[in-house]
Amino acid sequence: MTKERVMEILKEAGVLLEGHFLLTSGRHSNRYLQCAKIFQNTKYSEELCKDLAEQFKDKGVELVIGPAIGAIQMSYEVSRHLGVRNIFAERENGEMTLRRSFTIEPGQKVLVVEDVVTTGGSVREVIDLVKANGGEVVGVGVVVDRTGGKIDFGVPISSVISLDVTSYTAEECPLCKEGLPLVKPGSRALKV
Repeated sequence: MTKERVMEILKEAGVLLEGHFLLTSGRHSNRYLQCAKIFQNTKYSEELCKDLAEQFKDKGVELVIGPAIGAIQMSYEVSRHLGVRNIFAERENGEMTLRRSFTIEPGQKVLVVEDVVTTGGSVREVIDLVKANGGEVVGVGVVVDRTGGKIDFGVPISSVISLDVTSYTAEECPLCKEGLPLVKPGSRALKV
């Protein structure tokens, strides 16, 4: 899939927002990628997740897992293209866990997916969860890598698109200094 086609999808789906945003990581940015909008329309999610699944088709993936909420639909769609089972991890008492009788078999080859990665905190938690349950993480697949390819999970990572989107600490944020209102559009509350 070409970068031009991916950007076309992101525009059509209304994914890329501009303003002053508080990211889940606690950092600030002038751009926010509301990837959940991709999954409102199956024509977008099917195309993007098929591309991602193709990047892992020769890795022996047996299970796809993603963190709730953002990667629930994505986990399903990528697993559908790979023809394997999917589950999701969710928070319980602030910790990423498996619920709903979901299991990971010892030695099972697992692909971790996420819609957008900035610092990779949720992905790291899911990787740790997979390993704690005896699974083997064969890679991480993301729709949008906001780090421009700089993130390292210690396993292969593939993205549909990699963008270098600047983010700032609250103390260094030029948007705060300009007095622009701060918006928290994500799905997870911040750790305070």
